[in-house]
Amino acid sequence: QVQLVESGGELVQTGGSLRLSCAASGRSFSDYSVAWFRQAPGKQREFAAWIAWNSPATKYAEAVKDRFTIARNNAENTASLQMNSLKPEDTAVYYCAAYSTGPYDSAGHYHYWGKGTLVTVSS
Repeated sequence: QVQLVESGGELVQTGGSLRLSCAASGRSFSDYSVAWFRQAPGKQREFAAWIAWNSPATKYAEAVKDRFTIARNNAENTASLQMNSLKPEDTAVYYCAAYSTGPYDSAGHYHYWGKGTLVTVSS
């Protein structure tokens, strides 16, 4: 089992930046790919970013590409999501997820989830 805890969400103005963190405990984090998903009020959870477990390979949703950067530190059992040029439409609860047994962008295939951290971008 892996426990995930997100942090770093807060209220920020349009154009601002935030860095979200995901801290893992329990079983080693380094064996799993990690992803960030987000869920805006009244909407379904959607994929934002993914990073491989054994290489620096990353994937991004088109909506966040070139603005968000996912990273991981296996030695510290952490992952992060650097978010720049934030827009009001980025407002959502952001979730860290690990260990997918299916497509990297499919929320239903991830086994471990954090409880989320709220990001609010004001216009």
